[in-house]
Amino acid sequence: MNFAAAVNENFANYSNYLIRSAMFIYALAFLAHLAEWVFGGRSKVAVQSAALTAERTAAADTAAGVTVQVAQRGGTTTIERPKVITRSSASDRGIADGPGAAGTSDKGDLYGRIAISFTVLAWLLHVGGVVFRAASVQRAPWGNMYEFSTTFGAVAVGAYLVLLALQKNVRWIGLILVTAVLLDLGLATTVLYTSSEQLVPALHSYWLWIHVSCAIISGAVFFLAAIGTGLYLFRDHYELALTAGRAQNNRWGDIMRRLPAAASLDKFAYRMNALVFPLWTFTIIAGAIWAQAAWGHYWEWDPKETWSFITWVAYAGYLHARATAGWKGRKAAYLALIAFACFLFNYYGVNIFVSGKHSYAGV
Repeated sequence: MNFAAAVNENFANYSNYLIRSAMFIYALAFLAHLAEWVFGGRSKVAVQSAALTAERTAAADTAAGVTVQVAQRGGTTTIERPKVITRSSASDRGIADGPGAAGTSDKGDLYGRIAISFTVLAWLLHVGGVVFRAASVQRAPWGNMYEFSTTFGAVAVGAYLVLLALQKNVRWIGLILVTAVLLDLGLATTVLYTSSEQLVPALHSYWLWIHVSCAIISGAVFFLAAIGTGLYLFRDHYELALTAGRAQNNRWGDIMRRLPAAASLDKFAYRMNALVFPLWTFTIIAGAIWAQAAWGHYWEWDPKETWSFITWVAYAGYLHARATAGWKGRKAAYLALIAFACFLFNYYGVNIFVSGKHSYAGV
């Protein structure tokens, strides 16, 4: 591979144009997703889902020993619900999945399909921008924070589209994902932007393709899992209110009813984290091998190495707790979000605010 190749300025300009074009289409996808949720309304599907949820909640209460008490007062029969309600786990409630972002109404579903179309188009432009960036310097397009950020967003959206193709009821990810990618690209094209240029000598290695690509894929899947975890916490709060008879029939309730059940969101997040954790483990191992080749030591507790290991420990603790201690629900969700926060700090915080051997951010 010719690491000393001159920069192709035309390709670099094409890349910038495609990235900005992708941002515009992502913005349209954001508006369409927003319209999907706003105009979904209380359609027949949403009403039926609410009724089914209420029936399953009542059945779960009965199975959990929540009974109805009948009291006689002055010849009048009154029905009293016990004041103390058992706080069951999400997996024990028997509450059905909502229809997701899709299927709430004809208008909502139309906006949803438009949003997906815009997302696919934006992703194609996005990938084109990443490819032209690589072609402009004939190397992997993740040699600095700008390139890492643009590639990270493309991989995250690509992973979402794969999930969408495999499982139809994941459109609820779309709004948050597109919003995050817009913020990511906005930050990349302003604060983090670096002109297309050749790598510093320490990065002239085939391990750049292996180590950093694995880190990007791992982070993208961790991010999708974090979306599921965050929405789980909201849906779980709603289901607790529903079980206690405090759920309200308002727009917020409509949105919560359209999401998958808390148990499904919890399972989704766990599976995504478990799926990509071995790849994150390999990422750290590959980085150590590269460090030995470049600097003569496998591990020197450089800030980037340290926080990569902290992130690994946090996710390992989460998965271990789920597998052995039976931690599910909110406690596990908090652990997962802490682990993802470690990943974010490892990227943004360490690269921007901490100096070390991995200071290749370009900012």
